[in-house]
Order: sequence, then structure tokens, then C-alpha cells
Amino acid sequence: MAATRLMPTDIGDDLIELTRAICDKTLRPQVDDVEARAATEEVFPREVFRTLGRAGLLSLPYPEELGGGGQPYEVYLQVVEEIASAWAAVAVGVSVHSLTAYAVHTYGTPEQQAALLPDMLSGETLGAYALSEPLAGSDIGAMTTRATPDGDDWRIRGRKAWISHAGHADYYTTFARTSDDGGRGVSCFVVPADAEGLSFGTPERKMGLHGDTVREVIFEDVPVAGDRQVGDLGRGVPMALAGLDAGRLGIAAVATGLGQAALDVAARYANEREQFGRTIASNQGLAFLLADMEAAVTSARATYLHAARLRDAGRAFGKEAAVAKLVATDAAMRVTTEAIQVLGGAGFTQDFPVERYFREAKVTQIFEGTNQIQRLVISRQLLAGL
Repeated sequence: MAATRLMPTDIGDDLIELTRAICDKTLRPQVDDVEARAATEEVFPREVFRTLGRAGLLSLPYPEELGGGGQPYEVYLQVVEEIASAWAAVAVGVSVHSLTAYAVHTYGTPEQQAALLPDMLSGETLGAYALSEPLAGSDIGAMTTRATPDGDDWRIRGRKAWISHAGHADYYTTFARTSDDGGRGVSCFVVPADAEGLSFGTPERKMGLHGDTVREVIFEDVPVAGDRQVGDLGRGVPMALAGLDAGRLGIAAVATGLGQAALDVAARYANEREQFGRTIASNQGLAFLLADMEAAVTSARATYLHAARLRDAGRAFGKEAAVAKLVATDAAMRVTTEAIQVLGGAGFTQDFPVERYFREAKVTQIFEGTNQIQRLVISRQLLAGL
């Protein structure tokens, strides 16, 4: 069943209906096949992203004058949730793509915005966010990928790890060290996919989200034009952290969509499956379990919408984004686990999608900052405000 939504504008209602139509027509008919094949071979749903882009769903939170959709973040996130309820790997990709444009939109010069954002927000191109490294995940300041001056331009050497869309993206929003000044020595670059010296590792063999190709991005003296260095030199870490606040809300929305999808399957199954002459939903123990699942999904949605509304109002939302990411992803893990329990032995088979939802939910507790990191962010900001 579709989640009940109260959108802030009629346009928001129209966008949700458009998203649901695309999910039903384009995403749901192929998700099972692509996810199964992508587990053993490299399959990437590039045309799905083109469909979403042409519908204007890849650029929703950015200003119309720059080529975006001009929508509040609370609308954009609910669109992401709808997509996640149909295909989580694609919803993760939508969130990642939105994050790749953040640096240019927020820190780029007017000339850079005019040159780069039209392609980023057109829907015809897809971005990747090259931040993490094999030994520098949550500790961004420990990265070793380095950009060295080459006249007025730059050359980048190093390796990035766990990069969604690697090998399929049209550009890479990349963070690299430009000095040895720790966290103050990292800068941001937009690297075109056809840059000489750019290559990719073997796709990671993951337990879920198979349609989201993830692998290393390898920079071997990759030339980057000087006008593709974004923001002040040495300010890459705060730029990345600011972007991740918004990115965490994207993952919270993905997790909520996963939880909603698992709940929907479990509730339908419980209403149809009969044991001892009655549906299993008529057993109070199972009905209460479903009620707890509904409460968890509804709470997750409320936390990300609260943070989004703070962001839309121009207020600080970093702590609330961390809360949303923590609450929503833990809820997704719990709800998908309980969905398998409701289905019993059937839930442990691939005849129903809940086992896939369970596998996909796990990584939401890990990327965009593990939930242990979220607790660190929350506690620090909470105690600093006393």
C-alpha cells in the first residue's frame, strides 16, 4: 500500500504521483531480474536513471534557475522514499547523484555553476561521489589521494574505495589532498569520466544492492583543469561534511522506503495466509508485531521529514540528520527482519522480496557514516549545546 503523504504543495503531490507511476511501469517490472543478474555479472540500470532524469527526478532540490526542480527537501526525500520502496539500489543512486552536485551548487563560483550544473542537473548525466578510501572512511582527514599543481591545472593520484556508479558515471566529484595540513589540506575537484589515467577496480561482491555498482576509482596522474577545482583550497573536509548531512537524509529516506516495502509484503501475506482455519493476521501476537513495524516506519519518516523541514527553513539540521539516519536505518533493519518472521519459511526464500530487503537494509546502517558515527555526532552536538 502507498504511504500516506501530506505534501507542502500541489506540485509535490503531482511529483509523488509521477514517481509512483514510473516505479510501477519501469522499476518494479525489472528489479528482481536486474538484482539477480547483477549479483554475478556487471549489470547497471543506466536507462532507469535516464528515465528518472528526463522526468526531472534527479535534480529536485536544486534551484530552477540553475536547471533543478526547485523543490523543498521534504518533497525530494519523499520521492526518494517512493523509489526505494520499488528499488533500493536506484534510490541510493538518486541520493548519490544529488550529493555530487552539492559542492558546485553551494561552493562553486558563478562561472563554475554555469559551466557544470546544467549537465549535472539535466538528467542526462550521472555523477559519482569519490570521497572514501581504503584506509580513510569516517576519518576523511586521513585520505592520501593527492592533487598536485600542474601549472594552472592539477594532477590527481590515488585510490578511492566503495564508490557507487564507478565506471558508469559521467563525472566524479572527488576529494583529494592538496597539502599536508591534515583535515585542512583537502580540496574538491570535478573530474570528467573520460579523463586520461582514470580507471576502475573490479566491482565489489556485495550481499545486497547489486544494481548499485560499487568499486575502486583509480587515479594515475589524472589531469584536471584548474577551473574544475571547486571551493577554497584546503576546505574540502567541511565541504564534504556539510554535503554528508544532506546525504544522510537521503539514506534515511531510502531506509524508510525499504521498511515500508517490507511492511507492505508482510501485511498482505498475513491477511492471506491461513492456519488453523483463520488468517495469521487474526492472531494478536502477529497483529501486534505488524503494529510495531508500522510504528517504526512511521517514526522513521517523521524523523527525516523533521530534519528536512529544518533544512528547508535554513536552520541547522546536522544533529537531526544524524538522528534521522540512525533511527530510519535501525528501523529498516528491524522491520525487514520481522517481515521475514511474519512470512516464516517463505520469507527465507527468494520467492518473496523480503529476504532482499533484509540484505539491502543492512548497508544503510553503514554507509554515509556508520550508525556508531551518528551516535558520536549526536552526542557531541547535544553536549556542546548545554
